[in-house]
Amino acid sequence: MKVKMISRNPDEYVRETKHEHHKLPRNYDPALHPMESAREYVRALNATKLERVFAKPFVGNLSGHRDGVSCFGKHPKRLSTLTSGAYDGEVRVWDLANRESIRSFVAHEGFVRGICYNVSGERFFTVGDDKNIKVWNSNAPDVGEDEEPINTILSRTMITGISHHRKESKFATCGEYCSIWDESRNDPLKNLKWGVDTLHDVAFNPVETSVLACCGSDRSIILYDQREANPLRKMVMTMKSNKLAWNPMEAFNFTVANEDCNLYTFDTRQLRNPLKIHFDHVSAVTDVDYSPTGKEFVSGSYDKTVRIYNVHQSHSRDIYHTKRMQHIVCVAWSLDNRYLFTGSDEMNIRMWKAKASEKLGVIRPRERVAFNYQEALKEKYAAHPQIKRIARHRQVPRHVLNSQKKMRAVKDKELRKEANVRNHSKPGSVPFVGEKKKAVLKEEV
Repeated sequence: MKVKMISRNPDEYVRETKHEHHKLPRNYDPALHPMESAREYVRALNATKLERVFAKPFVGNLSGHRDGVSCFGKHPKRLSTLTSGAYDGEVRVWDLANRESIRSFVAHEGFVRGICYNVSGERFFTVGDDKNIKVWNSNAPDVGEDEEPINTILSRTMITGISHHRKESKFATCGEYCSIWDESRNDPLKNLKWGVDTLHDVAFNPVETSVLACCGSDRSIILYDQREANPLRKMVMTMKSNKLAWNPMEAFNFTVANEDCNLYTFDTRQLRNPLKIHFDHVSAVTDVDYSPTGKEFVSGSYDKTVRIYNVHQSHSRDIYHTKRMQHIVCVAWSLDNRYLFTGSDEMNIRMWKAKASEKLGVIRPRERVAFNYQEALKEKYAAHPQIKRIARHRQVPRHVLNSQKKMRAVKDKELRKEANVRNHSKPGSVPFVGEKKKAVLKEEV
């Protein structure tokens, strides 16, 4: 007669010390878990719901300006330093860790139109309505000393924007034309013109560092190369572009914020059609800035909302708004990819989390593992209707919702009218024109 005995080895379930975790039996054979997918789906659903519960993106505000905030300058070496300019000519340097202003001085008469740092971060440049380019020291003056610029350059024409070269001691300004300057000289190295009344934004490419682009008042976007004597290419859109931002990871791609409530991502090799049109805003888009990863960008609009987009998607992944926030004039994405900054008409700078439900502070290893597991589950079941609906749902202000309904009605009316004209016309006389082809009117070389 055989006697079967159950034997248990204490080494498999007893802890050696009380500081260790309890040992748990794990069965890795998926065939022995018939309810595995159902269990994972419930976990993914709960993770998606918890993400919306913990979505509190607002971190804090930086108050101190006495007029609307007009522009930002990010320090290339310090994450905790941000410089802002206002409509009254005041410039403030902020300590983001403590959320306080560490320097403030009046730099210009009238608006501050642009701020940028040099490559090392030791100096920053400001331009304003008084036609001055001023160079300031990044470090605060000693106690008792007044704020004085290191250098002041008086331009012959008005200046509306400034951008610094990524590697060299050169910077570009825009106004009546695009000028390339050297830090050691008080006269521009060259002026690049292409028959435009005013250029209101300029941006150097961070990857292909000699290339830069400008937005013109005649609805044009002009590409330049600082090594050339003449502009490279120009394209004209249906409406004016307010701001331009280059993708920091893809040398050819840039995104423009347009007056027609949309953003357009272009490839410089094929300017006739945009790569992607980004919808959802209901008023003119005033500013755009890329994340350091180049995968996402943030936009601010006159409709008092901030939206975050994936570069490959037409609709925003998130929308931020508060009751008191007015028209957003400038936005910035921090260089550690974790925070957003917005400056608006009502004199406040607001800090937001780039991921609304992200936990701030120290995250323990077990928490990190749990978060990664939840992200993997959400990605696996992202196409499921329930999870998709919960993940996409956002509360938007009533005026935005009403404007979206009006825009949708106008769009439907235009499509219906076009279809009626096509049905009652000679076949082939009314061609189909794609949305992407409508945005760009012409391209000049």
